[in-house]
Amino acid sequence: MNKESVKQNQAWEQDYTQKIVSAQEAVSHIQPGQRVFIGTGCGQPKELIHAMVGRSKDLQDTEIIDFLTTESAAYADKSLAGRFRINSFFIADGVRSHIQEGLGDYTPIFLSDIPQLFSSGQLPIDVALIHVTPPDSRGRCSLGISVDIVKSAAENASLVIAQVNPQMPITHGDSFIHIHNIDLLVPVDRPLLEVPPAEPNEITTKIGEFIAALVEDGSTIEFGIGAIPQAVAPFLKKKKQLGIHTEMFTDTIIDLIESGVVDGSRKSSDKGKVVASFCMGTKKVYDYINDNPGFMFYPTEYVNDPFVISKQNKQVAINVALEVDLTGQVCADSLGSTFYSGIGGQVDFNRGAAKSPGGKAIIALNSTAKQGTISRIKALLTPGAGVVTTRGDVHYVVTEYGTAYLHGKSIQERAVALISIAHPTFREQLLKDALEIGLLPSEFTGTESGFYLGFQDYYSSNVLDDGTLLHFRNVRPTDEPALKEMYYDVSQDTIYFRFMARLKNLQRKQIKNFIYINPRTDVAIVATVPEAHGDRIIGFGQYYLDETQNLAEVAFTVHDDWQNRGIGSMLLDRLTDMAKRNAISGFTAEVLVDNNKMQKVLDKCDAQITSTREDNVLCYRMVFK
Repeated sequence: MNKESVKQNQAWEQDYTQKIVSAQEAVSHIQPGQRVFIGTGCGQPKELIHAMVGRSKDLQDTEIIDFLTTESAAYADKSLAGRFRINSFFIADGVRSHIQEGLGDYTPIFLSDIPQLFSSGQLPIDVALIHVTPPDSRGRCSLGISVDIVKSAAENASLVIAQVNPQMPITHGDSFIHIHNIDLLVPVDRPLLEVPPAEPNEITTKIGEFIAALVEDGSTIEFGIGAIPQAVAPFLKKKKQLGIHTEMFTDTIIDLIESGVVDGSRKSSDKGKVVASFCMGTKKVYDYINDNPGFMFYPTEYVNDPFVISKQNKQVAINVALEVDLTGQVCADSLGSTFYSGIGGQVDFNRGAAKSPGGKAIIALNSTAKQGTISRIKALLTPGAGVVTTRGDVHYVVTEYGTAYLHGKSIQERAVALISIAHPTFREQLLKDALEIGLLPSEFTGTESGFYLGFQDYYSSNVLDDGTLLHFRNVRPTDEPALKEMYYDVSQDTIYFRFMARLKNLQRKQIKNFIYINPRTDVAIVATVPEAHGDRIIGFGQYYLDETQNLAEVAFTVHDDWQNRGIGSMLLDRLTDMAKRNAISGFTAEVLVDNNKMQKVLDKCDAQITSTREDNVLCYRMVFK
């Protein structure tokens, strides 16, 4: 080390020593009427908070700015409401009742916009109470598990008071603040706050499974706050080369890294690194990230920047909602007119993921609330509920009953898709409500199976080489006699190749199952030619979605008299287009080894095709390009 470096080190070491004070002395510099920022999440400086509350009688009209207070906050005691006025960017458990009773306030804002509030002077910070590691050899303290908006608050505060704790993990990235930029230091040695990951239940487990089906190999993941995003992790263990770019993470990330699922090798930036702005978990994850160069903690203005997010490879954003209406509007921060949480990073990541190459923006929620007594999917949002993610921004909505893809869909299509993933108890009422307020046409009716008919809006045509005009459209309830007639009129070989069994005739129930379908997971179309008595059905195609894989099993039948004329390929092309429009990843199919005609059709599918043989059946997997 040269002499200049020694002098610089001695300078910060002397500065450090001179700034050390007790918690009580540090907070004595806070003046009545000032605005005080409190470090976030599990990085809250508890010693400083208790010392500040201890002199509350001297701090009239003090405004407290906080974000994600995880446990009961001492400054949120009702008896102190005349001293401390809370203004929260995200209403968490620690301050929720205080704010809901009108004793505090809430500022709705995108998480990525908060740092600019501080730096622009729109919301000036008088005092920042933060939590850091002891300084390194260059006099730099790490903000550890809570960098997020803390770094900006500290950089823009008039007075910075830091709780210095050796139990705070050192995190790499843009997470450091120099001793010279801290005014007062309060040494402590105490464990950090811990928030164990929520244990998944049957519902969140199912939602996690559906979400994981949407995640492709090589994706970059954001895990939002709550039990549902964390329930996805166990279902990602069969994926490959995943990356992490997220505002927060918890203990569940460890297994994904240790199993080799997360390596960051396909990320377009910060390759090989887990990027986050804060962490909430237990000592297990705090120890794991301590001085671990595989993790990079950056401020919110970088991590939550939609432009940065959009540049990631296949960015998947997983966020939660409190309710969704049948047009796709997402409420995530209030229960009616009662504020419950906050906007947070939902819109930042939703918009960034939507623009990412191959990205997916996912909103997840339980289908019901209050022990199953109310539906979270509603015809109209609860009066007073605020829209966090607009109907124009929403892409995927997931409940324990499946996935609805809404982007680019009409209001009617959205209503059908969302009703079909609502809890079965509420579907009939949602249908009635949708009809009453004009979201669905009057001819839209329910069926005895409990599902709802698909829309009759798909229509296309094609001309065969001999000039015959074919029409392709959705199957209709009135097609039952014509569809039954087609299947009675085809050869036994055609029936055998389609159903892999020698059937003398099809039961009426089988025909009805082709017609009365769940429009979210099943699609059925017919190929028709006009005849004097009406349309004659000469081809039928259908796919059935396996939501745990996001792959649909495809099958179709062409009347013997019309085979070898390209109609099978036409049906497959149209089903492929419809599947892609519903964000399905590809098709599967089971074909008898001697069904050469079907094999030729499937081999022409515009997809990455693989097949395996099981006995006398070829199992196709066709992933769309």
